[in-house]
Amino acid sequence: MSEKQEFAPKPAEGKPWDVAIIGSGPAALTAAIYTTRGAASTLIIGGESWGGQLMLTTTVDNFPGFPDGIQGPDLMNLIRKQVERFGAEFVQKNVDEVNLEKVPFELVSAGKKYLARTIVIATGADTKWLGVPGEEKLRGRGVSSCAPCDAPFFKGKNVAVVGGGDSAMEEALVLTKYANTVTIIHRRDEFKASAVMQQKIFDKEKEDKVKILWNTEIVEFIGEQKLEKIKIKDSKTGEIKEVLMDGVFVAIGHIPATGMFKEKLELDERGYIIRMPTEHHEDVVEKKHFHTKTSTPGVFVSGDVHDHVYRQAVTAAGFGCMAGMDALRYLDKAVPTW
Repeated sequence: MSEKQEFAPKPAEGKPWDVAIIGSGPAALTAAIYTTRGAASTLIIGGESWGGQLMLTTTVDNFPGFPDGIQGPDLMNLIRKQVERFGAEFVQKNVDEVNLEKVPFELVSAGKKYLARTIVIATGADTKWLGVPGEEKLRGRGVSSCAPCDAPFFKGKNVAVVGGGDSAMEEALVLTKYANTVTIIHRRDEFKASAVMQQKIFDKEKEDKVKILWNTEIVEFIGEQKLEKIKIKDSKTGEIKEVLMDGVFVAIGHIPATGMFKEKLELDERGYIIRMPTEHHEDVVEKKHFHTKTSTPGVFVSGDVHDHVYRQAVTAAGFGCMAGMDALRYLDKAVPTW
């Protein structure tokens, strides 16, 4: 293992950290790589269930640098070791409270108060799951929420997509390039997706590449080591039957982990943190462009907590890089030393 290199001394007890990072997925840990190597003392409050969604993922084949793929938890452990090698302090507890109204900012975790000159929020977003029997057991074993991640594993297989919005349509379109059959299961009798996305699906239906089950819900996932079949219910007749299925992609939305930031930061209508226009902070740091800034100067954001479009580990890491560099530039120009 490489020798530990601490680039920034930790602050004295009661003094502020240069950067506090909330979260511990690819976005959070990549931000920490950049802030520590930028000589900023860095505190990561990673949560009791650390590592983000990759900790629930099996083989990751689309993260650069791993030609044979890598298990999600193994990837996160490697990134954590890298971060700790550079001197980041990792607290495996949840953040209970955050005060953004005073500088340095205040964070409370497990009864202890921490101070920070800047904050990077990388709390991620959680997939909305169906909450039916067998779902949790078979996640990563045929039950997925990301076609761009897992579609190649289902080449020549029979798969289903659950949902009726744009995300579900996108998942289904990706899967038609790999799967033998793609069935969209929707609990209503019409989609809520945009007209353009719906038309693409209907065109695939005419080509016999997509089948649509209207007014239908999955009530159970069945399988021992992997998904073998699903139990579906006709919401109009109440009829229940079992269908053989190799994979199911749940695409009914995501929930950003922004509960503690309501009324403290500007969020969009879905609860995602809004990255502010460049000119928003020009009065704070002249001619500095911060692409990951929030509505509060000195607070930055990265990953799925603001990105509801790509939602990939590699894009989260990219946003983490941006947020880390933005925090360093902000510290360099805007924050007094106390």
